[in-house]
Amino acid sequence: MKSHWMLMALLLCGCADWTELEDVSCPPDGTDLTWENFGQSFMVAHCNRCHSVDTPDRRGAPRAYVFDTYEQAHALRERIFIRSAGDNTTMPPGPDDPPLEERDMLAEWIACGTPAN
Repeated sequence: MKSHWMLMALLLCGCADWTELEDVSCPPDGTDLTWENFGQSFMVAHCNRCHSVDTPDRRGAPRAYVFDTYEQAHALRERIFIRSAGDNTTMPPGPDDPPLEERDMLAEWIACGTPAN
């Protein structure tokens, strides 16, 4: 709860600094990243302990943010990007944050339209 207030304070003072989805381009040759070979495992490893429909303790995660299926993640791709892709590091809330390499892969996957397979 405290982190929500800190984020709100940063937003209100104009101090928040993050990368927007529009600021990232899909590589010219596209991407090999798909839900099947990347997205699903990223969500399971880094997101679904709070953002799964079956999670007993969502630790404050809104019920509307569930990433169990491709369709759910695809529908929320812009929100996922702004919180977790590239240098956007507000989620997950540490200490086991994904490495930058995986966050960059997430940014590429989303920038390329979140291919399913």
